[in-house]
Amino acid sequence: MNAAAPQDLTQLAALAAALGWASGMRLYAAVFLTGLAGWLQWVTLPPGLQVLQSPLVLGAAGVMLLLEFIADKVPAVDSLWDAVHTFIRIPAGAALAAGALSGATGTDTASWAVIAALAGGTLAATAHAGKASTRAAVNTSPEPFSNLALSLAGDAAVPGLLWLSWAHPLALFGVLALGVALALGLTFTLWRFVRRKLGAMRR
Repeated sequence: MNAAAPQDLTQLAALAAALGWASGMRLYAAVFLTGLAGWLQWVTLPPGLQVLQSPLVLGAAGVMLLLEFIADKVPAVDSLWDAVHTFIRIPAGAALAAGALSGATGTDTASWAVIAALAGGTLAATAHAGKASTRAAVNTSPEPFSNLALSLAGDAAVPGLLWLSWAHPLALFGVLALGVALALGLTFTLWRFVRRKLGAMRR
């Protein structure tokens, strides 16, 4: 089977954007699935991402993916996990996005890598803020089903975004534009809600 290779700067930029956003939601799933796709030769990864298909990296990412999958299903534990990963997801999203642009040809690759890192870090931060604020708000509810539903939706979103970046890169940009707008709106609205809840509890 011939692996699908990135065609041009547009597809590489779509991959960088998808990895940046996915890192803010499910970093270890993004790393594992990208590396697995390269290892199985479903796709040809850019040079800067080929380390992800190393069996050692795949093994480590797989273990962390499993831990994150479990932690994200437990109310309060998910918010603690998100808080710790504020310092991990954003730089990782920047690094993965920069690695995706390492395969750009006919361009100033170093400049594009810096641009990708800035954009990837921003997308990771936006996705992380939207996820963390949404889950924190949901955790104020005593019923567990909405928390589980949101977690499973996040699990499904990452492979969907990665597939879209390869199959339909232009469509990915439209999806991410909607995602950014939604995440920003949710972050602002839900953090106000959580602050009101915390204020009421202190009284």
